[in-house]
Amino acid sequence: MSLRHTLLVLILLSTTPSITRAADAPPNLPFTRQQDIVYGRKFGTALTLDVFTPTAPPNGAAVIVVISGGWYSSHDSIDGASRLFIAPLAARGYTCFAVVHGSQPRFTIPEILIDMNRAVRFVRFHAADYHIDKNRFGITGGSAGGHLSLMQGLAGDLGDPAAKDPIDKESSRIQAIACFYPPTDFLNYGKEGENAIGRGTLAAYKAPFAFNDLDKTTKTFIPITDENRILDIGRKISPITHVSADDPPTLIIHGDADKLVPIQQSQTLVKKLIEAGVEAKLIPKPNAQHGWPNQNQDIPAIADWFDAHLKAPAAANAK
Repeated sequence: MSLRHTLLVLILLSTTPSITRAADAPPNLPFTRQQDIVYGRKFGTALTLDVFTPTAPPNGAAVIVVISGGWYSSHDSIDGASRLFIAPLAARGYTCFAVVHGSQPRFTIPEILIDMNRAVRFVRFHAADYHIDKNRFGITGGSAGGHLSLMQGLAGDLGDPAAKDPIDKESSRIQAIACFYPPTDFLNYGKEGENAIGRGTLAAYKAPFAFNDLDKTTKTFIPITDENRILDIGRKISPITHVSADDPPTLIIHGDADKLVPIQQSQTLVKKLIEAGVEAKLIPKPNAQHGWPNQNQDIPAIADWFDAHLKAPAAANAK
């Protein structure tokens, strides 16, 4: 199964009816939905997210749901994510933000990471509007969405206090990660020294790895061909490169028969996180490949992880 089609598989894993607007949602759904909230713009194009507000009493925490399969992102895929990820989380009181990023083949992973940082900053800037605690953010996704979740959790930053845009002053850090079968180390992919920067196992995904520079004189994009630079970028977009002691608690669920994203990717990352003193856990799925039937049955484990790590401050400590 391809990375690009992961979210399409997720759509088939449950039978919740499709929704288009909050007003159209059947009353049994545990959320209302606001569509196409613009969180940023690039090259004249709007970047959008959908907001899912729980109908049950909200718990004040936010979950960023990364809409990405093979680093391809589309608003049409949000319905599938709403069935797999969002409905169970909303039922527990989480306000969910389904983020659509600039998609391959037009945009590369380094450009996509800029979008994800912007989305988190936007949500945090508007925390009061969404009635969420800006210090209680989780993130989730599958496959490429899992990779982007890990990058956000392990490499998010505190923002630029000198930025002109107040949104860019906000932190893009995350307080808990829970994801499915993510790539974590493109230079040691499945085994030590295996290069998957749009090569080898990921040879069908050259576009998100087609790194380039903007020539400010000619205003054209110039492909990066220097191998050392490509390897350096490959390291920078690998979550394992960013492991440090202050990383958030991390849960990964991964099939041990996955041929597209080997479970070794999750094993090595979780091992390194634990060695750094970070709470981390891998749940292996025996004989499961890249996505599996009844994957929705694993969402409670993700919700439990967020429940454990995104709790509201104790009333006695509340200010």
